[in-house]
Amino acid sequence: MNEHDILDHERLPPGHRSGFVAVIGRPNVGKSTLMNAYLGEKVAIVSPKPQTTRLRQLGILTLPEAQIIFVDTPGIHDPRHKLGEFMVGVAIEALADADLILFVVDLAVPPTGEDRQIAALLERQASGVPVLLAMNKLDIVPVERLTENVAAFQELCPDADWTTFSATTGQGRDDLLQRIIGALPEGPRYYPPDQLSDMNLRDIVAEVVREKALLHLHEEVPHSVAVLVSEFKERSENLTYIEATIFVERESQKGILIGSRGSMLRSIGKDARAEIEDLLHTKVYLELWVKVLKNWRKDEDALRRLGYKLPK
Repeated sequence: MNEHDILDHERLPPGHRSGFVAVIGRPNVGKSTLMNAYLGEKVAIVSPKPQTTRLRQLGILTLPEAQIIFVDTPGIHDPRHKLGEFMVGVAIEALADADLILFVVDLAVPPTGEDRQIAALLERQASGVPVLLAMNKLDIVPVERLTENVAAFQELCPDADWTTFSATTGQGRDDLLQRIIGALPEGPRYYPPDQLSDMNLRDIVAEVVREKALLHLHEEVPHSVAVLVSEFKERSENLTYIEATIFVERESQKGILIGSRGSMLRSIGKDARAEIEDLLHTKVYLELWVKVLKNWRKDEDALRRLGYKLPK
């Protein structure tokens, strides 16, 4: 950032608003899709499979009148292993420092048990923090169910402001953004205006590889996948070398991930490399390895080694 940018960074308009927005909801309701849409770039990975997001990710949207720091969280669900407990803990932890809680729900279906669980959690742990109920998937909700589903979700959070929108088509998204800005306190910019996330490049690359694995694989295998980048080197101005290991829990999953004569792993690598090249603006030599780390989702030591920082 040059001197002119720094001065502009300090010259904020009267009434400038800023704050942290905890984006919570059950898995696969469109939280990451919404955040990516607002940022205009892909910061959080997205797939049609539930529980895609595992880590807390910041998405920083800087506008002339406001800076919104979205805290994208894993979907809140009933955990079945240590990884699940970690993911739910990350989501709950995000509530503590939030200036606004954005509770995203799927309007295409009535409230589920998990939606009710989250509403109860907010009542217990988010006292005093404003809640904005964001009803997503307006574009696919059956017309005859719209009024009934809206009313049912309103009952979950009777004191919350609410609106309907579609993260994918953009319908109602601008109105939602204005409601978010209006709910934030006046304050400074916490991050430089050109910064979009707090994740480092290694973490982003690992998430890109994991996303491509999620999109290519089926059944239980995707949820058993973790990615660790072991080497990240700029070989020249125009070439970056990246070595990453994809961990699975069983030998049978390793075979599925590699595929016949390496076909599946090549497909994952090809798609990941194309996206990483767009991110880095260089050619990328991506070398992927597959290793078995037995039952890593249930092993606290393994989880910590893979970057999931569990409380001690």
